[in-house]
Amino acid sequence: MNIHAQALVGEQIDEGRDQLIRSQLAGFGLRWLGKVSWNEANWRLVQKSVARGESRLSATGAVVVETGAHTGRSPKDKFIVLDDETAQTVWWDNNRPMSPKHFETLKADMLQHARMHDVFVQDLEACPGAGLRLSVRLVAETAWAALFLRQLLKPSTESDQFNPKLTILCLPCFKATPERHGANSETVIALDLAQNTVLIAGTAYAGEMKKAVFTVLNYQLPAQGVLPMHCSTNVAEDGSSALFFGLSGTGKTTLSADPARALIGDDEHGWGDDGVFNIENGCYAKVIKLDAAQEPAIHKAALEFGSVLENVVMDEESGLVDFSDGSKTENTRAAYALSRISGATPEAMAAHPKVLVMLTADASGVLPPVAKLSTEQAMEQFLIGYTSKLAGTERGVKEPEATFSACFGAPFLPRPPSVYAKLLGEKIVAHDTRCYLLNTGWTGGAYGVGKRMKLSDTRSILKSILDGSVENAAVRIDVNFGFDVPVELNGIDGRLLDPRESWADKSAYDQVAKDLAGKFAKAKAGAAK
Repeated sequence: MNIHAQALVGEQIDEGRDQLIRSQLAGFGLRWLGKVSWNEANWRLVQKSVARGESRLSATGAVVVETGAHTGRSPKDKFIVLDDETAQTVWWDNNRPMSPKHFETLKADMLQHARMHDVFVQDLEACPGAGLRLSVRLVAETAWAALFLRQLLKPSTESDQFNPKLTILCLPCFKATPERHGANSETVIALDLAQNTVLIAGTAYAGEMKKAVFTVLNYQLPAQGVLPMHCSTNVAEDGSSALFFGLSGTGKTTLSADPARALIGDDEHGWGDDGVFNIENGCYAKVIKLDAAQEPAIHKAALEFGSVLENVVMDEESGLVDFSDGSKTENTRAAYALSRISGATPEAMAAHPKVLVMLTADASGVLPPVAKLSTEQAMEQFLIGYTSKLAGTERGVKEPEATFSACFGAPFLPRPPSVYAKLLGEKIVAHDTRCYLLNTGWTGGAYGVGKRMKLSDTRSILKSILDGSVENAAVRIDVNFGFDVPVELNGIDGRLLDPRESWADKSAYDQVAKDLAGKFAKAKAGAAK
């Protein structure tokens, strides 16, 4: 066969695949499209995103993008369709309802908007190794959005036989009309849990796609006896695993990327009958002030070819990025495949956890850096999910704010917190999991007066948790919170372990601690309703 004939065969094959995907998209309502990119590899998506002016290529090959006005999630713009089933099963105190009529109008208008536009389609998998696979089809109007989710989820190998169980239509250029679409603004993230469809409009912040998948799984998995968790997970050489719960900015990604332990994943997991598993196939790390010396694995992964850097400042002449520059947002992010992390386990699964760590970044400066938790205390901390919301994670947050987020992930919980807490309690007891509170926040005073815990100190404390030596430490009972707090640990300053001793003004500490304990009690009472 000559070169010309080979080219013709190639064109016929491409045309056949193009017709197939167009037919499938038409079944969803997407017709009269421009060019359709289907399951193109990372390098092609990089190439196209740069050629289309969507992104810039850094000196190391990472793709640098700007997300415009939205540099964090928009929780007030997220909706779930209210129907006969969700009326009874969804936690409506926490979620915003959208009528089926408004959803269908929004979908129809977005489908109309997509006509004659080029789209980028990726067929992907969540929960790829757990026997609970969720097939996800993304249809996006930008190549970099397709590259982003391709980094976070596992590309499907089913090719022409792919049957999506969740479809995400992501059109940032489409602006919602509140009166017509039942939205709060031009931005909308709408989930129909019956149709397994997610509509994203008016925001280019890619985290909305990732968290939409997690929200859907948070609805589906508990019915199968599986606990979906906003946590990171790693595993020791002996196979024992550890869970790290916490909101963005508390240290999940940093502390789970341990060279002595294999990484299962940095953000979203499930805990089922056979152990824990990663829902994703990649990492979405916060990279503000990312330091190569302190976090070499994450730093290296963030800069590699095809990684997506959101709102990171780049020098136009050298092509070098500056992770220390937060002039665009404090919520700068990097998305990269889990395989980029040295030592990450390809199975993305592990045995039942021996250790469970609940992370908090306490900006009030009164919580101890570490505390041992009974099962009941662990349940309480899980239900109230205390931390200080850090700058940039959501729009409008400029400095830390005390917040209580049920199960360390209230924005992503479609069901009542008690559903997840019950599952967690059962699994802690069944598998004899040891539980701890680890504070990565402030010491010596509140935010603005005290200082953030040193990462080296936090890692030393964590080491004692993981190797079990913390269990041999003498403890005191914290008079404000009732926790068992170690009074000494190898290499840790005793004044750090007792936060009151680190404050210059002891009476001020007592008042702030009393106030926070009152907030804890109020949050517990609310969670018990």
